[in-house]
Amino acid sequence: MVAKKRSLWSLLLILSLVGILFTGCSTNNTASNTPTPTENNTTPENTTEPEAEPSADEPVDGGTITLSTFSDVVSLNPIFINDTSSGDVAQFLFAKLYDLDREGNVAAEPWSLASELPQISEDGLTYTVKLKDTAKWSDGQPVTVDDLIYTFDTVRNPEAGAPGISLFDKVEKIDKVDDHTANIKLKQIYAPFQYTLVTELVPAHVLKDIPVKELQSNAYGTDPAKTVTNGPWKWTAWKQGESHTLDADPNYWGAVKPHIAQVIYKIYADQNTEVQALLKGDTDHVSAIPVTQVEVVKGNDKIDVIQKPGPTYEYINFNFDSKNFPEKYGLFEGQKTRQAIAYAINRQGMVDNVLKGVGALMNAPFLPDTWADPKDAAVNYDYNPEKAKQLLAEDGWVAGKDGILEKDGHRFSFELQYNAGNSRREQVSAIIQQNLKDVGIEVTPKGIDFAAWIDQNVTPGKYQAILLAWSLNTPDPDSESIFSSKYFPPAGQNSGWYKNEKLDQLWVDGYSTVDQAERQKIYKEVAKEISTDLPYVFLYQYGSAIGTGPRVHWAEEDRPEPSLGYGQYFHAIKWWVTE
Repeated sequence: MVAKKRSLWSLLLILSLVGILFTGCSTNNTASNTPTPTENNTTPENTTEPEAEPSADEPVDGGTITLSTFSDVVSLNPIFINDTSSGDVAQFLFAKLYDLDREGNVAAEPWSLASELPQISEDGLTYTVKLKDTAKWSDGQPVTVDDLIYTFDTVRNPEAGAPGISLFDKVEKIDKVDDHTANIKLKQIYAPFQYTLVTELVPAHVLKDIPVKELQSNAYGTDPAKTVTNGPWKWTAWKQGESHTLDADPNYWGAVKPHIAQVIYKIYADQNTEVQALLKGDTDHVSAIPVTQVEVVKGNDKIDVIQKPGPTYEYINFNFDSKNFPEKYGLFEGQKTRQAIAYAINRQGMVDNVLKGVGALMNAPFLPDTWADPKDAAVNYDYNPEKAKQLLAEDGWVAGKDGILEKDGHRFSFELQYNAGNSRREQVSAIIQQNLKDVGIEVTPKGIDFAAWIDQNVTPGKYQAILLAWSLNTPDPDSESIFSSKYFPPAGQNSGWYKNEKLDQLWVDGYSTVDQAERQKIYKEVAKEISTDLPYVFLYQYGSAIGTGPRVHWAEEDRPEPSLGYGQYFHAIKWWVTE
């Protein structure tokens, strides 16, 4: 899965989240990379017994784990992370203020920067956060409230262009009580704020003197030697397009230390190549096995496969900025036109044939079977080409000589971008191309290298339409940053330049109360409006199977959790490897 991250572009990928490394291919098998043998036992005859092999059930320190992906990172500066691969690597390099437990609850873990859960004032406007006094950056400097204040203030500064601005601009001010205690005062009730605190910090002492407009182009986040981190591993090497090397920090401050000495994040050409590497043992862990390959991988009894629905949904995003079209003629201005496209696409066929039934149709940006699931409140677009043709005609589109629709002298022809190497999207884009051809719309699918695509097209909103996914980092349904006109590029994630004043207000209404029943009513209104107006064609929720080779071990309570954003690495600090 490769996806944008909703809060800090999982999204995901996810999923494609996702989203977002070499198995015992380590050639430097030093003592630090090998299990520590037990003490030798000497028999009465003074002969030495063979050294005992460590049990796979007992953690051992050392060794290398190879993780894999088919897209390189964009930046590892947490302020600007907006894609799965970057987010994947950051999970190993940066400690979060708070973490999520397996059920999606906010938690202060031994590896979290916070020492306890936040204290919330009676009026819900002030959050008191206390940091551990032991936390340190990889250069030895302490992690303090100054880092928290710098990070929050930078993300909420529109000049920074941080994708997660909508999560932080509800903050009115942050008062420093002492080096390890902060009072965060909100401008208004913001129900999801506890999840905003599930975030990484950046080092103020490294970045504070850099002009905010220059942060995104700064070497911090793109040069391992200049990227100071505070997690269990340090970023020691980046071979662009090939791999990243992360080495355990010998001075890591956490009470729980990582067992694995080295993490290799290896980049393959595409998902199929990635799976072949897993089957051959060249990689230890694949986070997104294509559905067409799941049964093949399951047939290898040495590989552990975890498969269940994830926090990810796929969509087609229309661009409403006319500058992206020839002669500045926006093709998606008509609501009936967008609805026609939704009717013309065989979404259920995608779930049945591409996802092999492992997926659920979606009509709004809320995951099925969650408390915010609007169910019938959202408009459902079944596969109905004749209805699509009718709506297109009503919106003024007429077939030209070659059968492609025209309006005001403009052909209905557009480019649909997606990330190259994603086998699922290659199939889905081909279906979209054929479905829309059947109703007179010409679509040209175009696969682009993910890192370049996100940086040059998606983030600045320079495309006509995209096929992508959001990986939802938290259980809260607020999606203001994606759909509100307050968050056009570069300060936000509404890269399609969509504007709907009614929806803008509904998002505010939704997070301005903490009463879940009231929020549920508001999100039903959101679902009705957004599924009628259609800035996206919402396709389906999907889950990516996780495959792990025989060298990797974890206790049951530390196994990967596909239902969480970045859950493929849940509690990775406690995993271990054997040779």
